[in-house]
Amino acid sequence: MAAKQTVQKETVQQDVAELAGALRVVVGRISRRARQMTAVGDVTLSEVSVLSRLEREGPDSPGSLAEAERVRPQAMATTLAALEERGLVTRRPDAADGRRVVMTVTDAGRKVLADRRSELVRRMTAVLDSDFTPAERRTLLAALPLLDRIAERM
Repeated sequence: MAAKQTVQKETVQQDVAELAGALRVVVGRISRRARQMTAVGDVTLSEVSVLSRLEREGPDSPGSLAEAERVRPQAMATTLAALEERGLVTRRPDAADGRRVVMTVTDAGRKVLADRRSELVRRMTAVLDSDFTPAERRTLLAALPLLDRIAERM
């Protein structure tokens, strides 16, 4: 009986590994297509991610942003400097602790996000509307929280 359980466990682990590999490929393809749709000189995906987080969660420190985005503080500093140079975020002292800096998305940053989302959403909407049944769209909608959980826990 123990040998049968071991074989079943190995089969499940192999199935999970295959699922993980397939997800990586599909998410990578979607991400590449999204990048290809952006204009040259547009914000990078990492910049969009930071802007979106600041818009969604409010002002935050560079260190906290680096942790949330799972990048090194130096990489976050580079991203924030580029965003600040273009006027998409502002830097100010933390009201609670003046030694700390807090980053905030600007109106220009919000506009960049809205414009980018509009184009991506427009294209995705067209594909979902023309190539997917209502049942398939409901299945995708139901899977979104699961995909988000993967992203948060990786």
